[in-house]
Amino acid sequence: MTESSAAQASTALADQPSYAPQPPPDGTGGGWGELFSRRFAAAASILAGGVALYAMNLYFTAALMPSIVADIGGERYYAWVATGFLMAAVIASMLVSRLLARLGAARAYVLGFLVFGAGAVLNAASPSMVALILGRVVQGLGGGLVAGLGYAVIRSALPERLWTRAAGLVSAMWGVGTLVGPSLGGLFAQFGAWRGAYVLLLIAALVLAVLARRVLPGPASGPGTGAGPVPLPSLLLLTLAAAVFSVSSTVPVGWATVACLVGGAVLLAGFVAVERRSSATVLPHRTYRAGNGLKWLYLTVAVLCAGVVAENFIPLFGQGLGGLGPLVAGFLGAATSAGWTAAQLFSVGIESARGRARAIRTAPVVLVAGLLVYALTQTGHASGLRVVVWAVALFAAGTGIGLAFPHLSVAAMRSSTDPVEGGKAAAAINTTQLIAFSVTSALAGTLVTLGGDDLLASARYMTFGIAAITVTGVATAALTARRLGR
Repeated sequence: MTESSAAQASTALADQPSYAPQPPPDGTGGGWGELFSRRFAAAASILAGGVALYAMNLYFTAALMPSIVADIGGERYYAWVATGFLMAAVIASMLVSRLLARLGAARAYVLGFLVFGAGAVLNAASPSMVALILGRVVQGLGGGLVAGLGYAVIRSALPERLWTRAAGLVSAMWGVGTLVGPSLGGLFAQFGAWRGAYVLLLIAALVLAVLARRVLPGPASGPGTGAGPVPLPSLLLLTLAAAVFSVSSTVPVGWATVACLVGGAVLLAGFVAVERRSSATVLPHRTYRAGNGLKWLYLTVAVLCAGVVAENFIPLFGQGLGGLGPLVAGFLGAATSAGWTAAQLFSVGIESARGRARAIRTAPVVLVAGLLVYALTQTGHASGLRVVVWAVALFAAGTGIGLAFPHLSVAAMRSSTDPVEGGKAAAAINTTQLIAFSVTSALAGTLVTLGGDDLLASARYMTFGIAAITVTGVATAALTARRLGR
């Protein structure tokens, strides 16, 4: 296909009123049994395993952080541990389509797992918070690559009838990973063995690298269609925005904090302006065209992911306000992920366009309600009953994410009949997640800092702030669902 014909096709697709899929030729849809059949099980396991490793590591560290700070210090850089990881992951996600074209799925996955493992080694040996942050950046580079590959390979590795199940499986790994991560991290913290936790991550990465090398295909012959220029101006603005938001959590509370927040917002606006005019972009070009619904879809994904960021600090609040041990606090931090995973098992079975639209429209409402209940019931020296209320509220918030996520992922894949464009749109789901995680994590760190030495105030600032961000998803989800329901 020539550039002109591709552009014409892309423009025509941008004007399509719906994300509704075409029915499979045989009139049937794929089920879990087919996805896990001998033909597809190995590929599905690698796609899911990479995302699970990434997600587990993100929240694994959240549960370990109180123990890490107690051992090596650096409390004021608490938020940078997550932000450094996420910023590196965003950068790595930009390389997914390019590395996939040049190396093939197997080698690209092996590279990602090995880089991730190298970061785990640095973390395990860290003598200071600065060294830990460096290790997290290296981990983020590997993790962003394997997480992005999970979405990018679905479209080409599996038939369309399995896309919804596969997208549900891959996105459920965010829930499974964040369910296992805080819990397992809390277990290691309980025994004062936080360094050993990263050794476990290293072993998991090496095992997955070996499996990927054996079961996934090598590079395709011919020129790589996904190889294009790296969007350096957009990446620079996005990285600077996340960095400025992160700095806001380390400066004295007051005008300096406001300046950092305003500066970060200006840089984000600059990112959007540059994206609209550039030939090389972070998100698909069609996202920025008038009348195209991808922008609302990606904004909905971003808002839902923003709600998950609260999990970074819930183990800290559980220990400080609820008097919980590290292990139990880790389980509390995993409540949102448990809700996410449980809801997805139900949601992937919704097949009608109207049902999918209703799930997407309902999702942010449920998420916001759960966060508000958690925020309003915060108190010091919490009773056991109140801790149960926290867990239920956080679980409910997670169900909102799980209701919508698989349908948003598949809608992006089906937004174009061009395999290259559809693959880019699907990979951008992961990019959007990582952008939302990095920016919101930095903002959450600033909100926690506003509470000073008052942990209860920090918990309220952070949770109400995240809830305020997720409220915007009610509008973006409605706009996305309107197209899906046609």
